[in-house]
Amino acid sequence: MESTYKIKVLLADDHVIVREGTKELVQRQPDMQVVAEASDGVEAVELARVYRPDVIVMDIAMPNMNGIEATKQIKKILPTTAVLILTAYDSDQYIMALLEAGAAGYLLKNVRGNQLIDAIRAVYSGESILQPSTTRRVIDHLKVKAVKSEEDSAANTLTEREMEVLKLAAKGVSNRDIAEQLFVSNRTIQTHLSNIFKKLSVGSRTEAILYGLKRGWFYMEELP
Repeated sequence: MESTYKIKVLLADDHVIVREGTKELVQRQPDMQVVAEASDGVEAVELARVYRPDVIVMDIAMPNMNGIEATKQIKKILPTTAVLILTAYDSDQYIMALLEAGAAGYLLKNVRGNQLIDAIRAVYSGESILQPSTTRRVIDHLKVKAVKSEEDSAANTLTEREMEVLKLAAKGVSNRDIAEQLFVSNRTIQTHLSNIFKKLSVGSRTEAILYGLKRGWFYMEELP
């Protein structure tokens, strides 16, 4: 029997026309539903607490509280909710701040509708939405911040296979390709990632990778 569960989406943008257009697009999908709309960051945090969405599509520049701070607060109360940034800003300053706040990825507002829908499904399933050039910049940025700890309890909770999966994810390898490399099913990789997310209290590959990079779990020369 086919699952009838719908991905619960919260939209946060201070421009009504953007929210309306995005809502219409999302509501047309048989596997998604918009559960709430926020016009500023404070409202986004409050509605997230009430509706506990699976995915939040968040703008950066909003009144009362910007998307970066809203993301940070939401991830504290809902660590497994994926925040997808939809913004007009494409600068290292914003990207790094958003990812460190816990966003699963970002898209620019000139993205096509089908790309946004694919991205919502991707972050819901734990994938990250980052361009390769952005991944490289993130790695370079965190390289100087990584502090290796021999007694990192979180690292010790990951199994050898889970750490192997996380390292491949950090290289930008897709779930399907990780499964092929390790000679297991795609579902097995999804299970490994789900276990990793729970152990690290994160909601996406992006957050798990940043978690590992910040703690020096990976040698930078191993990554692309």
